[in-house]
Amino acid sequence: MKLGTLKNGTRDGALCVVSRDLKHAIIAYDVAPTLQAALDDWDFLAPQLATMYESLNAHPQGSRIFAVDFANFHSPLPRAFQWADGSAYVNHVELVRKARGAEMPPEFWTDPLMYQGGSDALLGPRDDIAMASEEWGIDLEGEVAVITGDVPMGVSEKKAREAIRLVMLVNDVSLRNLIPKELDKGFGFFQSKPSSAFSPVAVTPDELGEAWDGGKLSLPLIVHINGELLGRPNAGVDMTFEFPKLIAHAAKTRPLGAGCIIGSGTVSNKDRSSGSTCIAEKRMLEILDGGEATTPFLKFGDRVRIEMLDGGGGSIFGAIDQQVAKYPPPK
Repeated sequence: MKLGTLKNGTRDGALCVVSRDLKHAIIAYDVAPTLQAALDDWDFLAPQLATMYESLNAHPQGSRIFAVDFANFHSPLPRAFQWADGSAYVNHVELVRKARGAEMPPEFWTDPLMYQGGSDALLGPRDDIAMASEEWGIDLEGEVAVITGDVPMGVSEKKAREAIRLVMLVNDVSLRNLIPKELDKGFGFFQSKPSSAFSPVAVTPDELGEAWDGGKLSLPLIVHINGELLGRPNAGVDMTFEFPKLIAHAAKTRPLGAGCIIGSGTVSNKDRSSGSTCIAEKRMLEILDGGEATTPFLKFGDRVRIEMLDGGGGSIFGAIDQQVAKYPPPK
């Protein structure tokens, strides 16, 4: 099934069941008021939501059913108890570290990188990327993410696989010109990782068919900037650490609560013909090709689009479609 969150003037919005073709939706207030509430009691409530989903797909008519406009949708979880982003595609890690002159420790191929992002103000799929300065080096990062149920501390990878409830897409916005000095402090990302945006809907793994093997999603992640293709690498290729490994890594010393979001990190393939899902990687490839980095970071007015299509060309999650905008400082 496909689940989204309608903006309704509250912090957490209203949980909606969205049709498979993303054209119609129904508010699920009689099952759960929010997606977090559904995740908190998933085993009991998910079958009820699935029944609503089947009915919506079979008969998309009725007084409670409305036409979808994703401009009116939050991120599936407008705020989350935890957002932890891994770096599962080590090819990407190697390239961006080269870009800032940092060496690649060999253990990065065996032990996942992960940072804890801000999850109190996640962006909706059509919300602006509002920044105060273009000089910060505004970049997008196309990713896949999962939402978990409750995960005990010390979970095995096998059990971690069973904790995956939903899958969605991410734009992990990064401020490239703030990253080096911040990391030099030895305490990780903070200012350089502003609010991330998520796809209009999160889907249960069964919606993904053979493209989902329980650990990774083997479909191209398609990224455009101002209508021009940046890349379409396959998210199932060159994924060094699959989601169960990332979940187990996050839960090594702590439990994870239902509604925890785990990101894959920037999707990246070694095959350069697939392009990139972030500008920093493209700039590094330009340098490695013997030239200079000519692709600029995002400017005010630029538009980014991140999407994944099924075998028939239909959008699975809906598109993250955002414009970069000048942020007016508070008075």
